[in-house]
Amino acid sequence: MSTGMMKIGVCGVGTVGMATLNILRGQADSIASRAGRSLSVTHVGARTQYSEHDYGAARVSQDVMDVARDPEVDILVELIGGTGVAFDLIKLAIAEGKHVVTANKALIAEHGNELIALAESAGVQIRFEASVAGGIPIIKTLREAMAANQVSEVAGIINGTGNFILTEMSTKGREFEDVLAEAQALGYAEVDPTFDIDGTDAAHKLVILASLAFGIPLSIDAPFKQGINAITPADLEYAATMGYRVKHLGIARQRAEGIEMRVHPTLIPESKQLASVDGVLNAVMIAGSEVGELVLIGPGAGGAATASSVCADLIDIARQPRSSSLALGTPVASLVAQPTIPNGEIASEWYVRLTAADQPGVMSDITHILAAHDISIESLVQQPPAAGEDQVPIVLLTHLAREAVMNEALQEIMDLEGVQPDSALIRVEGFDH
Repeated sequence: MSTGMMKIGVCGVGTVGMATLNILRGQADSIASRAGRSLSVTHVGARTQYSEHDYGAARVSQDVMDVARDPEVDILVELIGGTGVAFDLIKLAIAEGKHVVTANKALIAEHGNELIALAESAGVQIRFEASVAGGIPIIKTLREAMAANQVSEVAGIINGTGNFILTEMSTKGREFEDVLAEAQALGYAEVDPTFDIDGTDAAHKLVILASLAFGIPLSIDAPFKQGINAITPADLEYAATMGYRVKHLGIARQRAEGIEMRVHPTLIPESKQLASVDGVLNAVMIAGSEVGELVLIGPGAGGAATASSVCADLIDIARQPRSSSLALGTPVASLVAQPTIPNGEIASEWYVRLTAADQPGVMSDITHILAAHDISIESLVQQPPAAGEDQVPIVLLTHLAREAVMNEALQEIMDLEGVQPDSALIRVEGFDH
């Protein structure tokens, strides 16, 4: 490994890869001053040839494994994505004695325990600040700034695409499919947006945050996940009239009996800071024993923001290349698994929307079923039927109830004569610590 200049190999030359190259070139002098040495990209792994890309004097290889094998490369930056080639690439780089920086949340969530253990054994660093919340330094905050705190909760908006869609729907009354098409046109959503809208992307990120917050192994199977595609403009409008905003949240919470880990749409009081975070911004709230509630807000995606975090990791390694920095704040062998609380056992308040026949007895039957399950109603909105219609929307907020109980009650309500199959059931979170 070089003793002066730190030589970098970058694999993956998409939006984030090129933004990383541009930052390292454009801010070379200030980065060298902060890192205590210069950083130079000497090898680029580009599986596809792009005539318009400028890699400077760097050697270019179509086989990204050549970058990992290059004895001149000190740090390998993996920006390929996915969990196939990227996994093999990082394993090879670690075996070759190279530090690793990655933005790959899926890879860390699914294979991070193994990769981090390999890095610790090899005496090299693996860093992944850019894998969660783009340019927000949330991983460093949890791992380092919060080291003196017992963290009881991490929650936030950790997918910018979903936040953009819900913001447009709530502020402009637009339909989900219409906003999704715009998000794709603007580059906020992928051609296949499944991971953004079904909660998978947020679940990957939540797994990483929970490990850092609670000292547990990374566990991709732990989070419950629910997407945003069933949310309607009507739900957002009703929520607003009751003083709430609907956000797609990842929530990890430490309980005496284990860990809650869930991703789903959530009603949040308008007075809470998370409720005001709109567009493609991300926000993460941390509850710490000493600092109380801490909220970090910033760009959660995009080439420059994500590359900013990639470069921050590079600078940290360059400052202390011989440090055995602990990627998760503690050695992998010291992480302690805890039970994951089944989602059905987690209690919360609930937003319920129903459509029922405008006839005597229906509302009485609904309230009777809720009472039989010991579910009390906090507030209720029943709109008059539209002209010529005999169906009315019924919207109510409940007090605390376990999800399993709430689902059982809702199923009984849906079986009533006069109640339509269209319904919505969304958790309400007050975040009162």
